Amino acid sequence: MILVLDASVVIKWFFRDDPDEQHAQRALQILHLMGMGAIRILQPPHFMAEVSAVLAREKSERARADIADLRNLEWQVAESFEVYAEAISMAVRLEHHLFDTLYHAVALNEPDAMLITADVRYYNKAKGIGRIALLENFLLDNAH
Repeated sequence: MILVLDASVVIKWFFRDDPDEQHAQRALQILHLMGMGAIRILQPPHFMAEVSAVLAREKSERARADIADLRNLEWQVAESFEVYAEAISMAVRLEHHLFDTLYHAVALNEPDAMLITADVRYYNKAKGIGRIALLENFLLDNAH
C-alpha cells in the first residue's frame, strides 16, 4: 500500500509524549509499518519544509535532530505537472490552502495511494473527492 502522510500526521512522531497530541500512537504504528517495508510513503516536495517549520516553531531545541531523523527514513517525492495542476484545481474548488491540497493531489495521481491526515477541517472539505482518510479512522490492518 502507498500512503501520503500530511504534516499533521508526521508531526505526531515528534510529539508522541505530548498528552494533547491525539492519535500519536496510531501515527507511530504507521512509522513502524514503514520501517518494516509494509507500506511505501510518497510525499509532495514541500513536505520537509512544512514539517521543519512546525518543529522550528514548536521544538526549536530538537528541530535539527528531528529533521535529520526524518531525512533518514525511506520515502519518495512526487513532483509532476499533473500533481500541481490537480492541487491548484482542488485549492480553488475547496477554497483551501495549496500546501494541503498538494498532499491530496499526490494520492490522487498515484494508483492505490491514500492520503492520511489528522486535519479534520481539510478532511471534511475534501472527503467527497476520495482517497483520503482521517488518521483516527484509518485501519492499519489494511496496510499489511
